[in-house]
Amino acid sequence: MERKKFLRSLGAGAAFALTFPCLNGCSKDAEGGNRIVPSGVDFTIDLSAPSAAALGNNGGFIEVASNVAENGLTDIVIARNLEGELVAASLICSHQGYAEVEFSSQDDGIFYCDVHGSRFSQNGAPLNQVDSNPARALKVFMTELEGTTLRIFE
Repeated sequence: MERKKFLRSLGAGAAFALTFPCLNGCSKDAEGGNRIVPSGVDFTIDLSAPSAAALGNNGGFIEVASNVAENGLTDIVIARNLEGELVAASLICSHQGYAEVEFSSQDDGIFYCDVHGSRFSQNGAPLNQVDSNPARALKVFMTELEGTTLRIFE
């Protein structure tokens, strides 16, 4: 039976009850897509703090959210790359705006979004094309280390 005929046979109420959860699940919300890429970034992280422990190992990363960053800035992923350098990028994927970017030790260390599979080099250059959307760079931030204080800035 065709979908239209099936939905018509159920009636409007039943059709709405069946399709609404799917439509809602596929939509973008504040927790999903269309998040805003951070700008005006300039904050510090204490690398000796327990919350930064993952940065002690090459390939380790942390996500910095608004309630963690000292200056209230949001959505940054900070990683210690495979060479031991500290790198920082937007947690917001340039593909569809999901806050799901992580650091991976595959391919000599890349940033990737596990929602749609977008992959980016450490300088933010896109490494693959996802569906029909044009590939755009991931925003990358500068880092500066002084003692155990890491500064992330533009």
